[in-house]
Amino acid sequence: MNDDRDIALFSYGTLQLAEVQCATFGRSLHGEADALSGYRRGSIRIEDAQVVATSGETYHPIVEYSGDPADTVPGTVFAISAEELAQADAYEVDDYERVEAPLLSGRRAWVYVKRKTQS
Repeated sequence: MNDDRDIALFSYGTLQLAEVQCATFGRSLHGEADALSGYRRGSIRIEDAQVVATSGETYHPIVEYSGDPADTVPGTVFAISAEELAQADAYEVDDYERVEAPLLSGRRAWVYVKRKTQS
């Protein structure tokens, strides 16, 4: 197993909760406070019973790109492995998609944002 934890994952929601981290990754993550730039935060109703059971919450936060650098979303950036990134992908419901985005610290990190609808 590769334990290299060199992937940056930014969370503004339930992946910051210790119980969600333990259920998803089998460990508690240690991270640093940061903020996502150019996004606005909203919420969505989660229909996946397992995700609701894991988080204990029916409504989860979700962010959408605004393009306005004045819009920021506070959260935590974690250093995780590629295997853990795949586990995070499995935890997130289809309303989210993973993108790489800039943080206020100047770092870039993977973050789950509102999935763009296909027209």
